[in-house]
Amino acid sequence: MALDHLVFLLLVSLASLSSSFEPVNQEVELQVSIYQELYLDRLATSPISNKLLQNNNISGEIPVELGFLPKLQTLDLSNNHLTGPIPESLGQLSNLRYLRLNNNSLYGAFPASLSKINQLSFLDLSYNNLSDKPRSQKLAVATGTSVGFTALTLLSLALFFSCYGKHKNKRTVLGINEREEDGLGSVKLGNLRQFGLRELLTATDSFNERNVLGRGGFGNVYRGRLGDGTVVAVKRLKEVGGAVGEAQFKTELEMISLAVHRNLLRLIGYCATPNESLLVYPFMANGSVASRLRGKPPLDWNTRKRIALGAARGLQYLHEQCDPKIIHRDVKAANVLLDEQCEASVGDFGLAKLLDHGDSHVTTAVRGTVGHIAPEYLSTGQSSDKTDVFGFGILLLELVSGLRTIDFGKSSNPKFPMLDWVRKVYQERQLDLIVDKHLRSNYDRIEVGEMVQVALLCTQYLPSHRPKMSEVVRMLEGDGLAEKWLASQTQSAGPPPPHKITTSHDDYCHGVMDGHLINMDGHSDDGDGDGDDGRSFDDVEEMELSGPR
Repeated sequence: MALDHLVFLLLVSLASLSSSFEPVNQEVELQVSIYQELYLDRLATSPISNKLLQNNNISGEIPVELGFLPKLQTLDLSNNHLTGPIPESLGQLSNLRYLRLNNNSLYGAFPASLSKINQLSFLDLSYNNLSDKPRSQKLAVATGTSVGFTALTLLSLALFFSCYGKHKNKRTVLGINEREEDGLGSVKLGNLRQFGLRELLTATDSFNERNVLGRGGFGNVYRGRLGDGTVVAVKRLKEVGGAVGEAQFKTELEMISLAVHRNLLRLIGYCATPNESLLVYPFMANGSVASRLRGKPPLDWNTRKRIALGAARGLQYLHEQCDPKIIHRDVKAANVLLDEQCEASVGDFGLAKLLDHGDSHVTTAVRGTVGHIAPEYLSTGQSSDKTDVFGFGILLLELVSGLRTIDFGKSSNPKFPMLDWVRKVYQERQLDLIVDKHLRSNYDRIEVGEMVQVALLCTQYLPSHRPKMSEVVRMLEGDGLAEKWLASQTQSAGPPPPHKITTSHDDYCHGVMDGHLINMDGHSDDGDGDGDDGRSFDDVEEMELSGPR
């Protein structure tokens, strides 16, 4: 049982003791009275169930007593049935950082006292009936559609017992216009560093072409050097602008930033203006897997195995340890980055959803790279974790062969669909036709065969037949592959589905689907960027899909 949960139950027990005992302190009494006033089931709102107070069917007015909890840092009462005005007493919460009251029936004026909370970095009052809006530019107010901000559950009992330690660094919250006009440096917002536009313009020499590291479907990536000498990669996003809204953009990025794993590319910070949406990442010295597979010296076999396992663990975290799960939708060698030790980090996760301007994974645009897109996603626009599993299977084949997907089969029989060709070569025990020639004989034939098996399991036509990423991790670790492979061989192949889409080179290059031409955005620039070859975020020589279904 979590420590915070024990603390809460202890407080409730103390409050219910006989009056002959010494009363508990005022703050404890306030906390218990607030729970009682809101008619909350203390077990239903305990941290054990990973809930704050959002989505709890709470009715009535916000208790004035909430303003008398000086250590409170996070308050989330969103998606309830609260009415009445916002209490002025909330302005006394000097340590408050997150305040979400959206999707209620609150009315009245915006409390001027909230604009005086220096620590407040996120405020969402959308979907209420307030008579006016906050006028202070020192608040980042969410006025667009709110998304499920499950990352706040990590702060769960901060609602009433905010933090057990003290943060020394105070965070100033500034509006983007104020930063642009004053030319101020970077500030902090939640777990992200919020950069000023001028700072990133200086770092990248105004997005000079000489600093381009790569070009892709989400935007160009530039090498930058911050004022303290830190080298970073700055992704200049396409298509975001005013369609998303600055508040929703920040909320999505905050969620992405809380996906922390050694095999995920960490988002350092961002800059959002009406005309620019910029993401800042660590600079990865060894570039992408795609660029290293085509570069020199070639990656040795042991490094390729380590990359495969690292990328699998990163995707497993996104699918099975994030709530809600994060679907990548463009898993490929170009989106797996390598540090100085060639440890793999999956990049660009969460961006497809951000650019789709919505919560649903059913989209009107298919985003991804030709040759890596699962057939069900290409035909219906419906993505899932199994869509990513398919892309990972293609990534494994790239690691084995050193080839891009559009190059598969060219050296043998271009009439064979790629996966059919790989399956045929495996069954005929001609693995030497698949293995990267640069490896020569410096690889383990059994290990190559096992990786090809995993790849073929991941790229089965039916999503339900594909393994979960946790199963993929175990198979790459040497556990359960034989059983999984045997089970796949006993499954009835049956006739191909009526709208089956092959992965042949011809079909993909011409973008033909069910007799219709898919709108493709091709990129021919290799993005070398004045000697920075091998540091691309996007495999720019492959076509990116962002067209209608």
